[in-house]
Amino acid sequence: MPRVLIVEDDQDVRRAVRLGLRHQGHEVLAVETGEEGLEQLLPFRPDVVVLDLMLPGMSGLDVCRRIRDRDQVPIIMVTARGDDVDVVVGLETGADDYVVKPVQARVLDARIRAVLRRQDASLPDGTRPRAETHGELVVDRAGLVVTHRGEPVTLAPSELRLLLTLSASPGQVFSRQQLLEAVWEHSYHGDIRLVDACVKRLRNKLGEGRDPRYVQTVRGFGYRFGTS
Repeated sequence: MPRVLIVEDDQDVRRAVRLGLRHQGHEVLAVETGEEGLEQLLPFRPDVVVLDLMLPGMSGLDVCRRIRDRDQVPIIMVTARGDDVDVVVGLETGADDYVVKPVQARVLDARIRAVLRRQDASLPDGTRPRAETHGELVVDRAGLVVTHRGEPVTLAPSELRLLLTLSASPGQVFSRQQLLEAVWEHSYHGDIRLVDACVKRLRNKLGEGRDPRYVQTVRGFGYRFGTS
């Protein structure tokens, strides 16, 4: 039974989402503030955090940053509106996905199950070696471990799945829509900002500069994994 930590200050929304997710078979703990959410992170050990962007006191963005400083648990951000700036900032801060209020339990349940599948990020390709070396980057598909220059790289589920998808076919160009469907299991074209934000986070963690070696942009088309 997946454990879901909900951080939501609106009592009615909190209650409705809690009941809806319990009905879908999740174990749910719902708290009102970001501070409470951080306090419960270790004792509750959630599989997913559902985090409202607009919170009293500590903002949802600050909570997201604090969680990412200590944990790579999947985070689904909840925003009161589909404002591009709010969504992009939240995604670049470390959220793995987002939903827009009013939140429907069945939609949130589908996003939760998708993000949990990404956490088990193995790809259906048994012919590839256990570990692949791409210059200074080593990708261990079986162990789901990534190292760069000999140092482990800690990746959130969506970042890992994105890297595994791209590196499985070096040199192949993937459109944003293809990556959206492969990594996030979304089909709605408007969610391609998930891809761009995740690419930016992945590049930062790999120490990529203005001329990325690994996750390369193909202007007008999408992204590819560099072969050089």
